[in-house]
Amino acid sequence: MIRNRLLHAVCGRLIGMIVVMLLVVTVVFVIVRIAPGDPASVMLGPQASPAAVAALRTSWGLDRPLPVQYLLFVEQVLRGDLGQSIFLNEPVLSALAQRAEPTTFLTLFSILIAVVIALPVGILAAYKRGSAFDQVVMTVSMFAASIPTFWLGLLLIEFFAVRFHWLPASGYGGPGASLGDRLSHLILPAVTLGVASSALITRFTRASMLDVLSDDYVRTARSKGMGEMRVVLRHALKNALVPILTVIGLTVAVLIAGAVVTETVFGLPGVGSLVVSAVLRRDYPVIQGALLVLAGIYVLINFAIDMLYLLIDPRVRY
Repeated sequence: MIRNRLLHAVCGRLIGMIVVMLLVVTVVFVIVRIAPGDPASVMLGPQASPAAVAALRTSWGLDRPLPVQYLLFVEQVLRGDLGQSIFLNEPVLSALAQRAEPTTFLTLFSILIAVVIALPVGILAAYKRGSAFDQVVMTVSMFAASIPTFWLGLLLIEFFAVRFHWLPASGYGGPGASLGDRLSHLILPAVTLGVASSALITRFTRASMLDVLSDDYVRTARSKGMGEMRVVLRHALKNALVPILTVIGLTVAVLIAGAVVTETVFGLPGVGSLVVSAVLRRDYPVIQGALLVLAGIYVLINFAIDMLYLLIDPRVRY
């Protein structure tokens, strides 16, 4: 019975993923078509000849009826073909893959910093509810959440790169740079995103822990003589993990999509800077491909979080 319920839940999530991605594909298709002006004319610029515009419209299939264009676009996406970049003159998927490494490492380091800061601080703030430590944590969290990431990034560059020369200010190392050199370029941007993201995780951790610390099973565990550390980490935290995992998963997705500003500030050649360049150049295939890839990652992260619920909380399985 439980196995059938699990299978039903997984199939339901997979169907939901397919529906969401179909909606994303539809929205991306509509956005490009309803943009002001002719997409071909916008991409080629005002100096383009009518023949060049007509040729691009034909190659893109823009001269066909909209339903036909939509079906061709869906078929193209299903084949894993996200189109050809106008300015880079290479497949969009290849361009995104070349820029994926800095963005991936930046996201992983940022969420690691956020979790390392937020989990212990949030748990301790909930355990010491109403104390001076709790009030300081909440105040600092509100302040960290309100700081613009670009301002924090510029501040870190000013102190740690310009004044003290401890870390590189921008870039991702040269073509022959070692892995250590490349990772050193990610410290400041990762701290920038990690500190800002830790504020939300801290507040959710504190709120979730407060909900379970007053439950009956926690008082029962204490009455049996268990140590406070074991009660808090083994009993309270385990039952508070579901909402905490939810916000961590959403934070990862937001970090991937929100790395645009941070990558621009630190000059990282990641997906964010590629998207910014594509917007400025009106390279619509790159914009479309980036939106689809980011939406797919977002959906996969949510699916992974749902599956973790089944492993962590037995109540979800039942």
